[in-house]
Amino acid sequence: MADQDPFAGFKAVQKEAWSLFTPMEVFTTPSAAKLVSFAGVATGQMLLDVGCGTGVAAITAARRGAKVRGLDLSPVLLERAREHAQLANLDVDFAEGDAESLPYGDNEFDVVLSQFGHMFAPRPEVAIGEMLRVLKPGGTIAFSTWPPHLYVGRMFALIGRHLPPPEGVASPVSWGDPKIVAERLAGKVKDIAFEMDIMTPSALSPQHFRRTMETTIGPLIKLVAQYKDEPDRLRSFRSEFEALISEYYDGSNNVMRQQFLMSKAKKA
Repeated sequence: MADQDPFAGFKAVQKEAWSLFTPMEVFTTPSAAKLVSFAGVATGQMLLDVGCGTGVAAITAARRGAKVRGLDLSPVLLERAREHAQLANLDVDFAEGDAESLPYGDNEFDVVLSQFGHMFAPRPEVAIGEMLRVLKPGGTIAFSTWPPHLYVGRMFALIGRHLPPPEGVASPVSWGDPKIVAERLAGKVKDIAFEMDIMTPSALSPQHFRRTMETTIGPLIKLVAQYKDEPDRLRSFRSEFEALISEYYDGSNNVMRQQFLMSKAKKA
């Protein structure tokens, strides 16, 4: 129950902060197709998308003929996902819920996906335990995450220095390290595979991209709000952030270069 969850307050903040993520779906839509292909999603499979956001991976899978359910903390993002499904004339069951307490039965799904979603659950062992619980033996678990040594991973580390997470909350970018993924899945799966790919969101300048991120990415929204009465600290953070962005900004093509990791395995 929520009142027994030691991270209920943290999740409530996440739920509110991520409600402004919708504009970023223009960038996550192509990478959703890459994850669905990487997972080998096929017609007739029962599929769950954990941390589904605006539904881009769920709807991509449904277009392939899978029978899809999507779950997310944010009712705002879920409403957008339902609009997308209706536009595409697809029947996808979207529900509000928590990756650490999935409201589904044991061995219910052929495929469990998560695109940059389950990684934000505070307890990795709980989230992965739930994802594997609802997956059928021999079924596929697959997810996209951000490596800690590349742009998005370094961005979250920078945010964490200014806005440390509550005690006991794991870093989301630890899911981007293949060695840690293998350790967390050890003894529970077989045939682990990894693949790197790249997302290239458009930007007119590092400053332009910084502004986009500050208005759409939950932890950044919270950090900027925290510094609203401390202009010097906000200015210092923005200087650090823009310097980081500049390392990955391709000005000749007006894009950022954001590499991500895809992981998949079969439930043992």
